Amino acid sequence: MKKFEGLPREIIAMRVCKDISDGSYVNLGIGIPTLIGNWIEGRDIVLQSEIGMLKAGPLAFEEDVDQDLVNASCQPIMEMPGTAYFDICDSFTMIRGGHVDVTVMGAFQVSARGDFASWNNPDRGLGNVGNIGGSMDLAAGASNLFIAMEHTTSQGEKKIVETLTYPATGVCKVKKIFTDLAVIQVTPQGLVLEEYFPGVTPDEIQSVTGAKLIFSPDLREIEL
Repeated sequence: MKKFEGLPREIIAMRVCKDISDGSYVNLGIGIPTLIGNWIEGRDIVLQSEIGMLKAGPLAFEEDVDQDLVNASCQPIMEMPGTAYFDICDSFTMIRGGHVDVTVMGAFQVSARGDFASWNNPDRGLGNVGNIGGSMDLAAGASNLFIAMEHTTSQGEKKIVETLTYPATGVCKVKKIFTDLAVIQVTPQGLVLEEYFPGVTPDEIQSVTGAKLIFSPDLREIEL
């Protein structure tokens, strides 16, 4: 089981949103990243979906639900003023053409040099069957790739590792990792711990991290 309980998933999403600049075009992956859509009200952030929606809104509830409008996690979402629709060819032209400023994805593992694995968990015993979607295109095309995930699995296994043991989705692409315990910058020198959950110490975060952390000179509690 997990050794430490940190931020709830909604608050991880809120913390990620703080690092997305106004004016950005952003694609959100499955899981925690889709919750970021709930924190963009009042911000000049345009959400792009590979299924063909630009300027997607927050999660929809009750009478606002339209089952034709869903995010990457297949959750119903709202339209925003100026929402536009297009086919999947145009969508991937945006992604592959480098027109997405920030992509936020979940991950099974992230390595010390910024590799990440998100499409196939071999522990499931399903061979090469995985969830590919547009993740590899997004990883390759995004100017900035953020990972939002739990720091460990529910069984307490380390997800931030020295080297991937799962099949890679992208290589040397991750710029920043946001977890329930920490905010970590990926640098050429290694993983720099910049912020930590106030309920644990930086050394305790190192104990549940499978790669060496460099403590930033500006190390501080997570800022929301």
